[in-house]
Amino acid sequence: MPDGSPEKPPPSAPLVNLPNIITFGWLCAVPLAFYLVLEHRMDEAFGLFVIAGLSDALDGYLARRNGGNAVGALMDPVADKALLVTMYITLASVGVIPVWLAILVVFRDLLIVGGVVVLSVLGHAVTIRPLYISKLNTVAQILLIGVSLLQGGFGFGIPVLQGVLTWCAAVTTLASGGAYVWNTARGE
Repeated sequence: MPDGSPEKPPPSAPLVNLPNIITFGWLCAVPLAFYLVLEHRMDEAFGLFVIAGLSDALDGYLARRNGGNAVGALMDPVADKALLVTMYITLASVGVIPVWLAILVVFRDLLIVGGVVVLSVLGHAVTIRPLYISKLNTVAQILLIGVSLLQGGFGFGIPVLQGVLTWCAAVTTLASGGAYVWNTARGE
């Protein structure tokens, strides 16, 4: 600044803003998705899953456009993981996807979160940067859930596609978990 006074940081978005309300809303819808799958109402669960995906895109767009805040930056990935993990556990429990895959998906996420907690408690600074393989893994996991719900709810789909997506989700889950462990062990 010309007068020598320090520059003020830009104001952060208020705690209660539209992107955070949207994220909180679909986080609260996770138990409904759980219930719908357990009741074998896959068509309704598919609709809810699509709405969750669209609202996630909308809240991300609004946060980038209008400025987000730390609460939204933390709440969004928690809501994403809550929905994905819940869907994997629930779909496995009703026999739509293999149980071993749900265990793998949950274990990978617990390994990453647990590692961050342990390292933080030990005083190590932990920064997790999204990796390309992790983004690919998220896409594979979402596609498998969507195809599984579509096939279960509406009776159309291609069983071979569900099988291919199962293995894609498994391989990318292993690769992503391994990459995070490897990068953390190397101090990256």
